Order: sequence, then structure tokens, then C-alpha cells
Amino acid sequence: MRAQTNAKIGQDMSFAEYGELDGLALAELVRAKEITPGEIIEEAIRRAEALNPELNFLSFDAFDEGRRMAADAALPDGPFKGVPWLVKELATAWEGQPATNACPYMKDLVATFDSHTVTRVKAAGFTLLGKSNTPELGWSLSCEPKLFGIARNPWDVSRTPGGSSGGAAAAVAARVLPIAEASDGAGSIRVPASHSGLVGLKPARGRVSGAPAAIEFYYGGAIFLCLSRSVRDTAAYLDVVNGSRPGEPYYSPKPATPFLDAASTPPGKLKIAMVTDSPTGCTPLDSEVAAAVQATATLLQELGHRVEAEPIPYDFWPLMDIYMRITAVQTAGRIGRLKTVIGHAPEGDELEPLYFSMIDKGRAISGVQHFNDIEAMRKTCCDMVEKMAAYDAWLMPTIALPAREHGWYDMALDVETYNKTRMLPDCAFLAPMNASGQPAISLPLHSTKGGLPIGMQFVGGERDEAVLLRLAGQLEEALPWKGRKPAMLG
Repeated sequence: MRAQTNAKIGQDMSFAEYGELDGLALAELVRAKEITPGEIIEEAIRRAEALNPELNFLSFDAFDEGRRMAADAALPDGPFKGVPWLVKELATAWEGQPATNACPYMKDLVATFDSHTVTRVKAAGFTLLGKSNTPELGWSLSCEPKLFGIARNPWDVSRTPGGSSGGAAAAVAARVLPIAEASDGAGSIRVPASHSGLVGLKPARGRVSGAPAAIEFYYGGAIFLCLSRSVRDTAAYLDVVNGSRPGEPYYSPKPATPFLDAASTPPGKLKIAMVTDSPTGCTPLDSEVAAAVQATATLLQELGHRVEAEPIPYDFWPLMDIYMRITAVQTAGRIGRLKTVIGHAPEGDELEPLYFSMIDKGRAISGVQHFNDIEAMRKTCCDMVEKMAAYDAWLMPTIALPAREHGWYDMALDVETYNKTRMLPDCAFLAPMNASGQPAISLPLHSTKGGLPIGMQFVGGERDEAVLLRLAGQLEEALPWKGRKPAMLG
């Protein structure tokens, strides 16, 4: 295989072996000495250079650093040895790399430390390809920052790959690399997974540390993981990064059984609730998305699961009003602290209008109101989690419609208009799980007649990623998506 593999690398975009393998499979070839980390990073760089001009998934490349890491004899012999990696250009710090958060106000910032997850990524044997494109400061379900430009969906370049992990989604869907970092504060892993035909798991609150820079993102509502093309890559990566540092406010104990084992374990016969309607005032289900939910329920029943229709288990708008006030306060605080680093408060076009209005909103909320909001959110979410515990998992759409065309999530709007008419109506099945801390996964089970991916979301019980991974592994086998790829790849 070594000679055949070497002959294919670097010659043309039809190098099928690289594009078809997931991260664990590439690492297995490295350990078998059938391919080297250097050969892998060169193929990833070649693909990035060929596809990024059209898709714009990179905010910064780190090709030289990736080559250096791949050539290092001391590259750790971890589960992803030699696999290329994109760090999301939002919140995660890789020492020496830019830390702009896709924001003009922060355009000159460079990370001076590694995030806890990056320390673990390095120990797992990944090599750095670059930083992925994101929307400014992340509050969007698309990826259209003024600083870096629009990231495009390889399934249809007129549409978004999703946000905020849009650059990562476009790169993984285009098979530039098999897995990349993503994070989720209101759907930013699951929406790109749905729009780009990928696996996207939002772990439970406290499962993955955001230390040292992002310990209290939305009181544990925002969390870091990845986008991938296989369930087992997602599970193995969760094994790599799960765990908290001592003293952190949110903590999910490591399970006795690795998540990777769960992904290959039959789920047994599950009791699954099915939600088919958006809350009042939210984006109604597209007809093809609604049909995909029903088709998924039928498949689950054929696999022996019990599926029951249930109404949506939360009162969406009151919960989101609370969550939005909390995010506004935290946004005002985080940006306010940067004045001592950058030397001045943001002004002019250094921030999108959305954020100036969000800062104003956050500063106008009293400490008493903020305390009461936290208490109200926690009580509401405790009731929600308790109600949902009657089932092993909940099936619902990831998002009510396939990928939107560019321009819908307009950050020139004020925060109230934006949240009420753009962001939140599309978050009906997403942000409540950030508030509650429950794990949720989007799986690429269906497509529209026009070929756009449609993700199905499964929500698990408190700290129960394992049941989601067991179910996801079964569905990946029953309705394989491995062979699906964008037409632009040939």
C-alpha cells in the first residue's frame, strides 16, 4: 500500500484514499508506517490551496507550523497521530497563532498561551493546518465576517455552511481534512453539521474545559468539540479532550467506558420522543425537513426502538429572553475587559452594530436582574431536563430548514431585531440545549431533492453522550453517509 499511496499523493484531486478515510484511519496508516505525517499534511495543504479560494474556510494558514510538527520525530503517538487540524478562530488559543475572533477590534491579537483543549490536541498527535473562518465573535448561524469574508458551502456555494463553525464545516465537508475544531453556544456545532453533511456533537455542560480563557461562557452553555465525517472520530476526539481542570465550576466525570467504545456498542431498544413542530413564532419546518423527521422515526422503529410523538418540551421564547440577557451581560463584560489589552474601547467599524447594541443592552442590566436571570434559567432548565428524562433520547430537526443563502444573518441589525427575526427563530431546537447543558448530536441522515444535507438532532439525558453515540453508531451503519460528497469534488 505504501507505494500506491505515495504515487497518488499530490498528483490530483482524485486521491481517493485520503478523502475517504476518517482521522482514526489516517492515524492507523501512520502507525503502520504506510504513510507519514509529512505526506498527510502535504495532501491537506494541497487541497486547502486548491479549494480555499472558492470556499474561504481559512482565516489563517499555519502550513509551515504543520510541516514542522509533522516532521518532528517527537510528534506524540496519540490516537490522531499525523492528522491535520484546524483550530476555530473563536475563543480557542494556540500559542503564537492569531486570536482575532474574526473581529476588527481584535485583529492584532496573538495568543500567548494554549487553551486546555489545545494542550490535549497536541498530545493526541494532531498537526496544525491553520485557523478556520468564523463570524465576528460567533453570534451567527452563518459565517460572513467582514474581516475574512464569506465562507461557502461546498454542497452549494451560494449557501452558508452554517455558523459559527462555518469554516471548519466547509473544510471537513470538502475533504480537506477529516475532522476540525468546532464550538457551540446556541447551535454552532450542530447547524454546520446539518448544513454541511457532517457529524456534530454538542457535549454535556462541563464535559470539555474552556480554560483558561473561556471557563464561564454562558454559564457552561457554550462548549467545545469538533465536526467530523464519522461517529467514531467524534467519539475518539471526545475521549481526547473530555475532562476539567481542578476548581472549575462545571464538571462531568469521565465515564468508566471510553466514548469510542460506546460508538461501536449496540444501543439496545430505546424509548425515543419525536418532536415535529417548531415553537410559535419560530421558523416553521421546511417540508423536506419535516419528511426527514418522519423517515428517521420510521427507521428507528424498524431498528426496534419505540418512538412516540411529543410536543416540544420547553417554553422557547421566555427561556430565550433570559438566555439573551445573560449573553448580553457576558458579551459586555468580555469586550469591556479587552480595553486594557488593546488600549482603547471599540469604536467605528471595529465591531458590527449588533455588538455595540448588545454591549449597551448588557450594561443596562443590573446585577440583581442578572442574578434573577441565572436563577430563572436554572430552574426552567431543571424542569425541562426532568421532563425529558422520561425518554432515552429525543428526536427533532437540527434546524427547521436547509442551508440559507448568504446574507440572512445580518449583523448590521441591532441585537433585539437580529435575535427576534434572524437568529432565534432558527434556534428553536438548538439554544435550549445550551441553556440546559444536555448533550445533543446532529447526524447527516437525509438530503433535499436538490442535494442539500439535512441533519437530524438527537438530545440525550443529562451527561449521557454515550447513549447518543451508541444510537449514532447504529444509524451510521443503517443509513451510511460515508460515500456522500459535494458534486464540486467530482
